[in-house]
Amino acid sequence: MSMLSQTGLSSETGYMAQYLDSLALVERLHRLLLDVIKDEFERLGILEINAVQALLLFNIGENEVTAGELKSRGYYQGSNVSYNLKKLVEMGFMHHQRCEVDRRSVRVKLTPKGRHIREVVEALFARHADGLESRKVIGRDGMEEINTMLRRVERYWTDQIRYIY
Repeated sequence: MSMLSQTGLSSETGYMAQYLDSLALVERLHRLLLDVIKDEFERLGILEINAVQALLLFNIGENEVTAGELKSRGYYQGSNVSYNLKKLVEMGFMHHQRCEVDRRSVRVKLTPKGRHIREVVEALFARHADGLESRKVIGRDGMEEINTMLRRVERYWTDQIRYIY
């Protein structure tokens, strides 16, 4: 094998290792985010709702949505979102109402209790954003660069799903 071929192979292997490291980091960050939310809720004595459900409430915000819309936005898996929406309605964090046009579809929106949870998560995220910037962990430009790169990966993966090469 020539030196050029060995260098190319080593470069590809290095890139693959970095890609796999990035994938593992994204997974760990998501799990850590859920742990951070859980920890905040335990500190505040909010024990009736889990971190996944709290994040769901945060992402819904002031919108009125269907489970299908949440899935199509890429936030959640099908059975996961349906189960959690049902539980959130049962616990009084969300209202639900059948759609007038499509009776099979149910629209949900936050109750005042659900909005309170959303505000708790929003305050947590605001503290973290301030801390990241004030402690110079990552500045605005760095955050923008990370988001740009992650959106590119998201687009690439979306294209792969849609068989666009």
